[in-house]
Amino acid sequence: MRRNIFLFFFFLTGLLCLSGQAIQAKEQTMKDGLYAKLITSKGDILLKLYYDKTPLTVINFVGLAEGTQILGGAAKPTGVHFYDGLTFHRVIKDFMIQGGCPLGTGTGGPDYTFPDEIVPELKFDRPGLLAMANAGPSTNGSQFFITHVPTPHLNGKHTIFGEVVEGQDVVNNIEQGDRIEKVEIIRVGREAEEFQTDHKAFEATLAALKQKEEEARQKEADAVREMIKKKWPEARKTASGLYYVVVKEGEGETPRPGATVKAHYTGRLLANGRKFDSSYDRGEPISFPVGVGRVIRGWDEALSQMKRGEKRILIIPPDLAYGDRGAGGVIPPGAWLVFDVELVDF
Repeated sequence: MRRNIFLFFFFLTGLLCLSGQAIQAKEQTMKDGLYAKLITSKGDILLKLYYDKTPLTVINFVGLAEGTQILGGAAKPTGVHFYDGLTFHRVIKDFMIQGGCPLGTGTGGPDYTFPDEIVPELKFDRPGLLAMANAGPSTNGSQFFITHVPTPHLNGKHTIFGEVVEGQDVVNNIEQGDRIEKVEIIRVGREAEEFQTDHKAFEATLAALKQKEEEARQKEADAVREMIKKKWPEARKTASGLYYVVVKEGEGETPRPGATVKAHYTGRLLANGRKFDSSYDRGEPISFPVGVGRVIRGWDEALSQMKRGEKRILIIPPDLAYGDRGAGGVIPPGAWLVFDVELVDF
């Protein structure tokens, strides 16, 4: 038995040595770029970081690894190499390994979040991709994952910011609880050497990204306004940004807040006109208390102002609908919605 234990120990030690030797050999021939070497309890993983395509995410990762990022009161203090000593707290066979949680539970982070950097040409089309774990759009922090296999269902949902260049076998052998002993950042070439990754660089890059996002939102809003003006020239706009067209006038009073209303509807995406739901198709109106947050804000606002029997077309902006999260895989993040709505009774 003792002999078998020694044999297993030397076998494991041999594997770790081979992994380390492979990484060292790779380091001698690396092309210019920014790299991260994850020294784990199972061996080394060499990652190339896409600092040219996802600069904010890479700055954050490197800043945490080197202790130059200012934390927001997280479990580890500023100045400490954030990832050293953490574990891979979540491992799913034939899917991915996930690490970067200072609590080891999947609920921790650096106590701040930052936006996604979704690059259309970067897709989950092969093993060994390094990406940010998140709890929804723009909730990135410190947690990351590395894939075992292609995972196309994650496209557009997680920022891909690097890839494995050596050590995919180590990735495949990682088990839940295995440790990240140390993360070393390797800069090869002048461009990588000059790429700033301190907190000042993070703040500047974050501000530039937010400005770019705001400009894109404004451009999209202008295009939507032109579309609405062309398709529904008689549409009225409320102070909240909701557009509506009265198709048929109703009679009597409007419902009071909390009153249970019955409404028929058909919902479509403004972008392509695709129908995603309809009570008419089911032959049964829906019932809900109006004006108390049981439905999307655009609905609450519109139906609170409608009379019995009234029909409207509602053109609802994302912030009055499902926002940046979308809904159920049917409504994309940031989608404008169009509803044909009839207030049947209340």
